[in-house]
Amino acid sequence: MAMNISLLIDNRVNNTRLESLVKIFFCFSFLFCFSNLNSQDSMSLMEAVEEGLKNNRNMLNANRDIDIAKKRRWETISTGLPQISAIAGYNKDLKQPVSIAKGEYFGGPPNEYIPLTFGTQQSISALTRIDQLIFDGSYLVGLQASKTFLTISRQNKTKTELEVKTLIVEAYLNVLEALEREKIVRKNLNNINITLNQSKKIFEQGLIEEEILQQLLITKQSLNSSLEYTKKIIPITKQIFNISIGADLDSQINLSDTLFGLCIISNSPPNFEDWTIEKNIDYQIAQNNLKSSKLLLKLERFRAMPTISGYLTGGYDSFNDEFKFFKQKQKWYSQSSIGLTVRLPIFSSLGGQARTEQAKINVEKAKSLISQTYEQVLLDQAKALNEYDVALQNFKTSQQTLKLAESIEKKNQIKFNEGVVGSFDLRQAQLQLYNAQNQNLTSMKRVVKARSALSLLFYSSEILKQ
Repeated sequence: MAMNISLLIDNRVNNTRLESLVKIFFCFSFLFCFSNLNSQDSMSLMEAVEEGLKNNRNMLNANRDIDIAKKRRWETISTGLPQISAIAGYNKDLKQPVSIAKGEYFGGPPNEYIPLTFGTQQSISALTRIDQLIFDGSYLVGLQASKTFLTISRQNKTKTELEVKTLIVEAYLNVLEALEREKIVRKNLNNINITLNQSKKIFEQGLIEEEILQQLLITKQSLNSSLEYTKKIIPITKQIFNISIGADLDSQINLSDTLFGLCIISNSPPNFEDWTIEKNIDYQIAQNNLKSSKLLLKLERFRAMPTISGYLTGGYDSFNDEFKFFKQKQKWYSQSSIGLTVRLPIFSSLGGQARTEQAKINVEKAKSLISQTYEQVLLDQAKALNEYDVALQNFKTSQQTLKLAESIEKKNQIKFNEGVVGSFDLRQAQLQLYNAQNQNLTSMKRVVKARSALSLLFYSSEILKQ
């Protein structure tokens, strides 16, 4: 009996150990899965930019435009390669055409004509033709233009990348700002609730006037309104961010960066010592626009040159009064020819000259655009550098102002609790603090945006890197 009890106890102990091990295993599995989930759903600003460059709808279309340009280039090239076509035809005369011949040819009177019909009622022809372009000035220009068009598509992709990066940075910062604003409002609301509860107890003892509670209630209602607005704007900013990176509208993505952290990283300007204006995408587009205009001028001049092409044909014809073309005894007659075609424009009523003059004017316009773009790029960079410097200075000032406002509010809170100052003075200190908090958030966001814009102006691939 004792032995059975001992075995039972051992079994229970083993089962308990097994259950404990299973629980531990499931706990670790849950933590592992949870950590993986967080790592997958958490995204830094740089990761968001990388994700957007792969999945943003505008980027996907920019890549498709490049693919289209490649196909169009091959389409242009193929027009100068041999073109092979096959032609087959079947003909049946419902009533054969009649020809007239003089009767004297057949022993009749000289003044009479005899109606004659020639050929068979049915016929089939099968023909193969090879056409080859030998010389065409517009084709040569088209080859160059197709390469330029491909370059334009790639430059448009680069331009789209810059726009997408700017869009993602703006969307990312808007989410961080909204989340940070919610935290601040909740903290302020918690503080005012504590003060209000303490004041209610004092009011119940008859030590303060009702006006003091009313002032605190006004502040609380204002904070509640701010909190409700912030809670509503957060999901909207998240949806805008999801769209910017090409994610589903309602995807739940945690942002790993903080507004203050990004602001600290942005405190150093990008290194642009090796930068030249030729690296600017707008300047590159202006240069390519001039190249395109020159090609159009070249095309108009080549239109006056001859176009030479050759062809080679070969096939079979068969004739019969009845449809017996696929019988073994049916005869087929071969045919073949070779030829050369030369087309030379002589006079176009001055239309060609007018098109050439237009192309010359467009070349001059493209040259002016290069000069304008050059000056605009330098101006934009000067403005971006100035905006960055001002944003940094405003951030430093807002940090100092925030510390002072926090100190003033804290002192007034103490004085209010001691009955030294009234609720009006406390409210003024609180409003001053709330305004300083808002200015600090705005200044941090402004620094990050200015640093990002500066990076994109000088190096299209660099965002918020030291």
